[in-house]
Amino acid sequence: MSDPALVHGRTRWRRFAIAMVPAAIIVGGIVVGMANGAVAASFSVSGQQFKVSADNLHGTGFRQFSGLDAKADGTPIPVAGSVIEHATLTNLCQSVNVPNPLGIPIVLRIEAGGGGTPATADGLTIGLTKLQGNATFTNIQIGRDGGEVSGVPALRGSFAQSADEVNIDGLRQVATSTSAGTFSLTGLTLAVLTGGDAKECF
Repeated sequence: MSDPALVHGRTRWRRFAIAMVPAAIIVGGIVVGMANGAVAASFSVSGQQFKVSADNLHGTGFRQFSGLDAKADGTPIPVAGSVIEHATLTNLCQSVNVPNPLGIPIVLRIEAGGGGTPATADGLTIGLTKLQGNATFTNIQIGRDGGEVSGVPALRGSFAQSADEVNIDGLRQVATSTSAGTFSLTGLTLAVLTGGDAKECF
C-alpha cells in the first residue's frame, strides 16, 4: 500500500514487490523471514490465488513490507506481506476457483462473521497480490526500513510502512497465503459450489 493509491485500492502489488527489493535480496530474506514468521507465509503455498472480501476490516498493529511466498518447488511469488496483530472482519467471505478434470466450474466458498458478530484473528499474516477498498490509517509511517518493520535483516533498505490502526471498508483482496495464530470464524459456513452456483466472493 502506498499513500493515495492504497485509499483508492489501485496499488499494483506485483510491481511494488519487484521494484522495491532486488530479487537477490528478497530471496535471501525469505528464508530468514519465514523462519521467524515475519514474511508472508511460513509454509509452501500452492501458488493458486484466492479471493477474500469483507464489509469491514479493522486491525491494530499493522505492518507491511515487500516479501515472497514460495511454492514447494522453490518458485518464489512476489507479494506485499501484511501483518496485523489483531483484526476483526465483518461479513467475511473467502473463495477459490478449484481446477478440476471435470471441465465444470467448482468454487470452494467460506463465509463467516455475519449476524453482528465479526470474525477475529490474532497474528494475521497475508501474502497480498491485490487489494481494493476505502482505507483509513491511524499514526501511519510510510517509507520505513523494511528490515526494521519485518524483522528480516536482509530486507534492510527496502520500502515498508506501519500504522497503529487500519480500517478498510469494502475490502476486496487477492492473496496467495493467509496465516494466523488464532482465527475465530463465527457462524462459519463452507460450501462446494458447482456449475451456475459456482460464484466467488467478487
